[in-house]
Amino acid sequence: MDLPRLNACLNAISTALLLIGWAAVRRRRLVLHKTCMLSAFAVSIAFLASYLLHHARVGHVVFQGEGAVRILYFLVLGTHTPLAAAVPVLAGITLWRALKGDLERHKRIARWTLPIWLYVSVTGVVVYVLLYRR
Repeated sequence: MDLPRLNACLNAISTALLLIGWAAVRRRRLVLHKTCMLSAFAVSIAFLASYLLHHARVGHVVFQGEGAVRILYFLVLGTHTPLAAAVPVLAGITLWRALKGDLERHKRIARWTLPIWLYVSVTGVVVYVLLYRR
């Protein structure tokens, strides 16, 4: 199985769910919002499991590109990686607050979680393209 491709697809699905969920809450479609955000969380957990399995199997993957694309890759990766480490914590806290009904605190952290999570999901696809599809 091509786990890097699966991981990119899971990131793309997560991006779509996050955007639909954000649009839904803006339109006060709270059931759709909840469904999308819980689904994005589940897809992200599946991504993490697949990502860890892939790297347990193959180890570290070395970027082969040169020149400007190499600089681009490491700039993207350098921002993607620390933010990706923060997403499970931020998403977990955001989700927990929503499920507890603590909506004011949920909204406060969601304003940070959503753009970071979106950035990580989108740049995850970018990293895949740069690393495996150039």
